[in-house]
Amino acid sequence: MSESCEDRLRALGLELPSAPTPLANYVPALLSGDLLFVSGQISRKTDGTLIAGTLGADLTTSEGQAAARECALAILAQAKTALGSLEKIERVVKLTGFVASTAEFREQPQVINGASDLFVAVLGDKGRHTRAAVGAASLPAGAAVEIEAILKVRS
Repeated sequence: MSESCEDRLRALGLELPSAPTPLANYVPALLSGDLLFVSGQISRKTDGTLIAGTLGADLTTSEGQAAARECALAILAQAKTALGSLEKIERVVKLTGFVASTAEFREQPQVINGASDLFVAVLGDKGRHTRAAVGAASLPAGAAVEIEAILKVRS
């Protein structure tokens, strides 16, 4: 892939939001050696509007995927803020995705695919990662999805 991450985002019709500020006492991203740990990003639209609800009750799997994609954009925004450029990302190592869902809902992996697919679309093979997709009774602020990431970066 010769075009930049920013070019690929534009080609997808997407833009990075402003890097969200933490809701509590933690840092949004922490660089340790060649790993960037990005704190959980909750589902918000680019304009900051919360994507709230529970999968299996209020939201469909497709709506959950869109929420997960917004979490991925927020992760990229945090990475750009911490690193100065998305081009410093060598690999998405791991995602942990939490999905607010009913006890009967079983499509958490499909929901988190919204984020996984975005990382591959923007970063190519560097976006392929290990992952966990977990159901939760509730998430901060009533968010539908929250995702944290570990990224390998170059200095």
